[in-house]
Amino acid sequence: MNAFKTNRPGQEAVFYKSEHIERQSALQRSRKRMGKFFKENQLLGRKGAIGCVSLEISQRCNLDCSLCYLSPNSQQVQDLPLQELYRRLREAREQFGVGTNIQISGGDPTLRPRKELVALVKYARHLGLLPSLFTNGIKASRSLLEALAENGLSDVAFHVDMTQNRPGFNNEKELNAVREEYMRRAEGLPIMVIFNTTVFEGNFHEVPELVRFFLKHSNRVGMASFQLQAETGRGVLGAREDIISLETVRSRINQGSRLDLPWDTILVGHPKCHSYAPVFTINGNSYDFLCSEKEFAEFLHDFQHVGHDRRKSALGIAWTYFREMWKKPRWLVKGTRHLLPILWRARKDLWASRGKFHKTSFFIQNFMDAKNLDPERVEACSFMVMTNEGPVSMCAHNAERDRYILQPVPIQTENGPDTFYPLNGKKPVVS
Repeated sequence: MNAFKTNRPGQEAVFYKSEHIERQSALQRSRKRMGKFFKENQLLGRKGAIGCVSLEISQRCNLDCSLCYLSPNSQQVQDLPLQELYRRLREAREQFGVGTNIQISGGDPTLRPRKELVALVKYARHLGLLPSLFTNGIKASRSLLEALAENGLSDVAFHVDMTQNRPGFNNEKELNAVREEYMRRAEGLPIMVIFNTTVFEGNFHEVPELVRFFLKHSNRVGMASFQLQAETGRGVLGAREDIISLETVRSRINQGSRLDLPWDTILVGHPKCHSYAPVFTINGNSYDFLCSEKEFAEFLHDFQHVGHDRRKSALGIAWTYFREMWKKPRWLVKGTRHLLPILWRARKDLWASRGKFHKTSFFIQNFMDAKNLDPERVEACSFMVMTNEGPVSMCAHNAERDRYILQPVPIQTENGPDTFYPLNGKKPVVS
């Protein structure tokens, strides 16, 4: 397998022996943690030890969303020192291995000085991690994205939806103007563009139209993530209505894509937490290329060692797997048998598009309410946050955020050990 430590798309560096051993240990821990959910189609423990890890580099935000996982105290919390964030990146690498997806997030990470943000992305890539920027996009200028891409950014995830109360917008359709502007900022850069949308009662009916919008722009949008409303943090809307669930949002995405997507084929962590399905677009029409759950499990078993950098094109990633298939010719036969009927159905669109196709993946995150955590789901979590105490399930972290963000943090400085106090950056003031 290849690790990706370089800044330019497509450059690959071979694992050192120690990194391979480190990663195998991480995968073994993940398999043990998954327990009964380590099924044949489970990605965790095979393709990676974790889905992603969040590194919150600032608790501050320049929006005040009606659904927000931040604490009421977050805006007063000082930014962690760079050296502590570097330490947490190293710990993430030790815990989950090379190739782990790292979300550079917050709050909004773009509120940190540009120099520090670039340094964190560069350091994460140096460690062999895959850094993504998670932002509301307000301060994510073209110039900033260029600098981050040059230093190894894999993805940029823009959070845009009606919970943010952006002035002048009355619905998700009107917010598409913001999404298109953000696409333009990232256009031509070697990074994947992701859009995050919080699903709540006010926009649930708009999900199919949003799906069609993302598919229309599948040449620029690599993933669309829908995050279900949860009663946690400083948000004011509270718990979601019964109409919003993993199943109903799946149905809405199906409606928008005009496909009956195989949501259970690929398992990422606990089945009640996430759903994932890729959609291919050819000449503006949608196609499901995914095989059956059994066939995917066989494919995963034989190719779990193959890694790819998301900064590559869809064709480049396909070529990576095609080369591996040459080593196992039976997969060339199986792949041909699976693809030929689909390609035949798509023949007119393939002809009209001159063979061009694009992929947009749809992801659903079913976050838990702070007062209704399921220990089984927490244990099998695929989305963790790096804290002073190590990695913690995102839902568990959000439920007790103040416990993690307000505690004093031991740090190392040029003058030796010291303590960082989050509310004023220094020692507490005694009144």
